[in-house]
Amino acid sequence: MARTDTALNDRPAIEALDDVVELDIAGMTCSACATRIERKLGKLDGVTASVNFATERATVVGLGGDTAAGIAAVEKAGYRAALHRPGDDEWSRRATSDRIDSLRRRLAVSAVLSVPLCDLTILLALVPAWRFTGWQLVCVLLAVPIVTWAAWPFHRATFRNLRSGSLSMDTLVSLGAIVSFVWALVVLVGGPSAAGYWIGFGPTPPGADAIYLDVAAGMVTFQLGGRYFETRSRRRAGDVLHAISGLASRTVVLRTPEGDVEVPAGQVRPGDVLIVRPGTAVPVDGVVEAGRSSVDTSTMTGETAPVEVEPGSAVAAGTVNGSGALTIVAERVGQHTRLAQLAAIADEAQRRKAGVTKLVDRISRVFIPAVMVVAVLVTAGWLLAGAPVGAAIGVGIAVLIIACPCALGLATPTALMVGVGRGGQLGILVKGQDALEASGRIDTVVLDKTGTVTTGAFAVADVRPLDGWTRADLLGLAGALEQSSEHAIGRAVSGAAAAELGRPEPVEGFEALSGLGAAGVVRGRRVLAGSRRLLVEQGVALPEALESDVAQLEDAGRTLVLVAVDGAAAGVLGLADDVKPTARQAIAQLQAMGLRTVLLTGDTKRAAAAVGASLGVDETIAEVLPADKAAVVADLQRQGRRVAMVGDGINDAAALASADLGMAIVTGTDVAMKSADVILVRDDLRAVPDAVALARRMLGTIRGNLVWAFGYNIAAIPLAASGLLNPLIAAAAMALSSVLVVTNSLRLRNFAPHQD
Repeated sequence: MARTDTALNDRPAIEALDDVVELDIAGMTCSACATRIERKLGKLDGVTASVNFATERATVVGLGGDTAAGIAAVEKAGYRAALHRPGDDEWSRRATSDRIDSLRRRLAVSAVLSVPLCDLTILLALVPAWRFTGWQLVCVLLAVPIVTWAAWPFHRATFRNLRSGSLSMDTLVSLGAIVSFVWALVVLVGGPSAAGYWIGFGPTPPGADAIYLDVAAGMVTFQLGGRYFETRSRRRAGDVLHAISGLASRTVVLRTPEGDVEVPAGQVRPGDVLIVRPGTAVPVDGVVEAGRSSVDTSTMTGETAPVEVEPGSAVAAGTVNGSGALTIVAERVGQHTRLAQLAAIADEAQRRKAGVTKLVDRISRVFIPAVMVVAVLVTAGWLLAGAPVGAAIGVGIAVLIIACPCALGLATPTALMVGVGRGGQLGILVKGQDALEASGRIDTVVLDKTGTVTTGAFAVADVRPLDGWTRADLLGLAGALEQSSEHAIGRAVSGAAAAELGRPEPVEGFEALSGLGAAGVVRGRRVLAGSRRLLVEQGVALPEALESDVAQLEDAGRTLVLVAVDGAAAGVLGLADDVKPTARQAIAQLQAMGLRTVLLTGDTKRAAAAVGASLGVDETIAEVLPADKAAVVADLQRQGRRVAMVGDGINDAAALASADLGMAIVTGTDVAMKSADVILVRDDLRAVPDAVALARRMLGTIRGNLVWAFGYNIAAIPLAASGLLNPLIAAAAMALSSVLVVTNSLRLRNFAPHQD
């Protein structure tokens, strides 16, 4: 465990396990940009890509290690890219910060120049007597920096897109600003007069002829303002999402023969001894070797009460040590820690696209060119109807601006990003939007009993030998047989026997019988230990006295281990598995949400019924072998139910995968976690209703965003086409629409779990 400084310096940091290449992208301005980058990457041989506009990240498959080719393709498309490093958000943060600073400067200049420009154009239009020589030139000089330098991000994106034959919302903004400015110049040099828009009350006053410089300037200012606040909001949303990975320590204090030294966290390996000082984060998953303290797990699991740890206690990366110094032995480090795995799962949620997201992407691709065609047709229609040229152009500009589908592209990813981040803070990880859709449909929650509803910490509570056998005989034979078992029940029996009788006797020919029990030879006699079904299948008769004991123990809710020796029943052991303290409350909350609760267990019907009654579940399904759990879920689905399965063990993996919504307790196996749609980190069954409530809230937010975005465009375009919208108001409304969608998504940060 001890090492020298030279050895430390020679060791590489632990690499990420995921073969999928992720690229951080800078320069995207709308969902159309994300689609364009996807197409560009997809043109590489054997490469597929998915680009998330909200997280500004591309997931690329098929590069074969040639990351430079992927980065070059993105840059050729006109954007910047860098290889994403898990836990390192520095590049994307710097890129976003630079963009925010640029937008802030352009917005400030645009606003400062727009105020006098708009005042001049409106005032001098209303009071011709106040017009002075060269007033038009002054207005033009005020407008030029706005429509050129301040609006350059929109023009640059438009030129970039036109080179590749694509369009984006920037095209609409750029085109609107240019058309407004050019038309103003036409009017100024003696072109046709144009009736302007009056933004006050009542009829347009005589002489209020606009030259459209105010339209160009105001539109650019509103768009810059909307883009600025949208970018800031998306950065805040990203901060929520990456809160989990942000808990990881960058450096650790390592114990060496020369003393304690601080080294980068990536150099730690399993078996190293680390010092965790008071008030610092635990850097790895490990076991306390020395020291006592309270550990705050709220940052990762949402649990408010600190956990007391002592030598032998397990600690997890990302939790915060309290007042005492701890010496811990590292077990899982780097990308192998639970924290890293949970961060990866939260990140994975951003890659998975459900049907509604794909539909929005397809709509966005055709919407922008359709809007441009509509704007041209509307302008032509107004001209054919005899409207003044300026009025017709103003209507066309309003259509161009109001129809930008930016809010549509932000509706889903921003809500998902904030919701997944908030869930991670509460110990609830939703893997993707498909899980959200499933959560909105489920009507039945199936809960595995052992380790999910109960603690899974079995203890031998009753030993009832039949005549001719003693307590020591029964416990000794069963304990000797079960010493080779890996099942929680077997370990409980062997542990009780060892504690009461000492070291168990050897067993020969041990055989684990999945879902039934175990068999082997102890003291030269063949011993069976397991369920009633095991003894019946082995042809062992159950005497009346044993049946009576079994009935009594089942009524008490005990898990039974029946023992037979040389083909004859010898007695029964009753094991207690306490129900988790919050299980009843969690089930009541699920029922209050309109969900049917089902308890699934391998126990006998009478024992399962006793536990089910104490919990208050709606239905109990007993005597289910591990291999049959998925079949039970499928049977419920055939009955027309939408099923959520909650489990924790490897035996639950198939059921979790086959359910409409799989929820895995993180204390369970990695297989169960990979099979589930929702990961529950908190050791509290109330996380189940909290997860459902969060998923429903996220889904509701996404639906609300989409309704607003679709409804906004559907209602606004006819208004603009009918000439009822001032281009300035259209520009302000479009910018406000995007900000409203992001702000609505940010409300998910306030989601709170049940407090009952």
